[in-house]
Amino acid sequence: MIENPFIITEKVIPHYFCDRKEESARLIDLLKNGNNVVLISPRRIGKTGLIQYCFDKSRVQREYITFYLDILSTTDLKEFTFMLGNEVYNVLQKKGKKLVSAFLNSLKSLSGKLGFDPFSGTPTLSFQLGDITHPEYTLKEIFSFLASASKPCIVAIDEFQQVVKYPEQNVEALIRSHILQINNCRFIFSGSEKHILEEMFLSPARPFYQSCTYMSLEVIPEEDYVKFIRDMFKEGGRDMPEELARKVYRMFEGHTFYIQRVCNALYNKTPKAGTATEENLKNALDEIFFSYDLLFRARLSRISVKQKELLFAVAKERRVENPTSLEFIRRNSLTSASSVQAALRALIKDDIIIKDNEGCEVWDKFFAMWIRRNYVN
Repeated sequence: MIENPFIITEKVIPHYFCDRKEESARLIDLLKNGNNVVLISPRRIGKTGLIQYCFDKSRVQREYITFYLDILSTTDLKEFTFMLGNEVYNVLQKKGKKLVSAFLNSLKSLSGKLGFDPFSGTPTLSFQLGDITHPEYTLKEIFSFLASASKPCIVAIDEFQQVVKYPEQNVEALIRSHILQINNCRFIFSGSEKHILEEMFLSPARPFYQSCTYMSLEVIPEEDYVKFIRDMFKEGGRDMPEELARKVYRMFEGHTFYIQRVCNALYNKTPKAGTATEENLKNALDEIFFSYDLLFRARLSRISVKQKELLFAVAKERRVENPTSLEFIRRNSLTSASSVQAALRALIKDDIIIKDNEGCEVWDKFFAMWIRRNYVN
């Protein structure tokens, strides 16, 4: 038993992982049967948790070497290569000297950065982003190593849609060409920008067309999540009323990150042998929003007045089907359709608002709720 079962800052061990039995079984079966997988879901639904949960399964650990990298923060091919190389090196360090040596010996383009630990005799890799002068060569060396690894590999690349934003030409084709040369490696391409990933993998004009099995990750069903929340409170000697658990779930529409974060604070606010109350929930939310206050105010300070007006209107209505409609503009005292359109483009570009076929919303649900608390009647 750990101190708080609603884990938010580290890898979730299986006992504290909510549901996803069917999804994890399907993902593992697809990989074991030779499929590469495109895993799509909105942000903070639990893609990363699902991948790590599958990687922790004993049969996966026995049969595969697993690698995970989140490339959302990368801006070009050099950063992608750097991140992939670091992940491979860090994972292999735990597997023994032989694998590490084989990997380092394959990196001819970085030979000047290789050495040995004088105490353990373990090979070391000491390189920085600037040391990658020809990322396409280094990337080829990394993929060549994976192709010859002593055990099959699974490589999960999160927020894979980021590669289309790199300044280099034909990055998709480059990565695809390397993957075609590897027989002992399976890939998970996960991401949250559905329209971009669908274009990448479902368009006949793109390199990854029909190369993967498509898997969509939805929110955990309410009944399952409510039961999990109540069971975790009970395990810790606390009682969680069903209606309060449902309120937390519905407040964040089933999005895992926010539910876990609120339940973590609510669990802490509920005394042992006590019952969680509405007052405990209010105090938990107050504590969370206090911790985010400076960050959210700084975020607002970086956008224009017109963008703030639109942002507040979208946060107020939670989801807007057509933000340039006359009805929405009048209802929220906005200026014009053209100014709304310009503000919307900027907010989408800055990852503050997300837009899909169903409309647009503030993607960070804590930010949207904080806005409603502080700026919307």
